[in-house]
Amino acid sequence: MNLGAPEIILILVALVLLFGAKKLPDLARGVGRSLRIFKAETSKMTEDDDDKPTVVQATPEPQAAPAPPQQIPAAPVISAEEQARRLEEEAARLRAGAQADKRP
Repeated sequence: MNLGAPEIILILVALVLLFGAKKLPDLARGVGRSLRIFKAETSKMTEDDDDKPTVVQATPEPQAAPAPPQQIPAAPVISAEEQARRLEEEAARLRAGAQADKRP
């Protein structure tokens, strides 16, 4: 496809009629930015392909049987009342420590 001067002028006139003379610089700027971003991304893709090392598959070695999982002792079950009592005691200790820090 060979575009000559008359075809280019016709395309420019159509663009001016469609978008207006004020919008054309913004449109051209946006197209330029998009092309720059596209070019940068495609160059990164080709660089990534070059940087990848060659993968060599090794023959798997026989493995020993895995050790049985160790039993973790279960935490003792504490009732809600006991948890509330412990939290209240901890809060009282923290309040006492905060009041001691305030005293000169």
